[in-house]
Amino acid sequence: MTCLRFVFAALIVCLLGCKENSKPKATETQVNAILKVKAPATTDTTKDKQQIQTLIRNLLLWAEDHKGVPDLLPFMINRQDSIVTSFDLSKLNGVDDSLKTTGFFSKEFINNYNEIIQVLDKKMKDKQIAPFSTGEIPPFGFDTDADPWCDCQEVPYDSPNAYSLVDVHIIELNNQSGKMYWTWGSLPNVVSPDWRTVTYKFNVTKEDGKWKISYLQGFDIKRA
Repeated sequence: MTCLRFVFAALIVCLLGCKENSKPKATETQVNAILKVKAPATTDTTKDKQQIQTLIRNLLLWAEDHKGVPDLLPFMINRQDSIVTSFDLSKLNGVDDSLKTTGFFSKEFINNYNEIIQVLDKKMKDKQIAPFSTGEIPPFGFDTDADPWCDCQEVPYDSPNAYSLVDVHIIELNNQSGKMYWTWGSLPNVVSPDWRTVTYKFNVTKEDGKWKISYLQGFDIKRA
């Protein structure tokens, strides 16, 4: 009787074991796929934002200082009557070198600037833009009424330097590129409320491990 109980118990254990082993097992491919499924990685943009804010502030201070800032409109001028007839495209290489030297600008930005000047030159040669005197405001939108570096004619306050306090805001940002805009920072209560609504869009990209400007609102090709 004892033997029969032992055999019966062993049979039950065997059946339970077989049932457990009959469950489908994940294949190696399925296991690897499961391991690869992780929560979306979060990017800490604080450090990048600080670097980009420093970049745009330094760019604005450089542009204000005028030292090393190239002439963005290399006109071809008739000396007899001081009339602008076209652009001296041979000077573009010098402008490009000046921009590269700063370390602020990406290849994309410099190429975009070149395209603006070439478009304007073609329009002048095709008589889409009439010749004008050097004392007149050029009849196109680029670098005329407003400073293209800030799209402004003045600043909200003189001291401390307003360019050194602009605030950067993120539209889109990853570890290789970003769309941003800046606003005037540290605005005192006495300034006009209009200054608080001013925004300036710009893009950045990483080249050689450093953030560089790839687009500025004041250098929009649509103004050409």
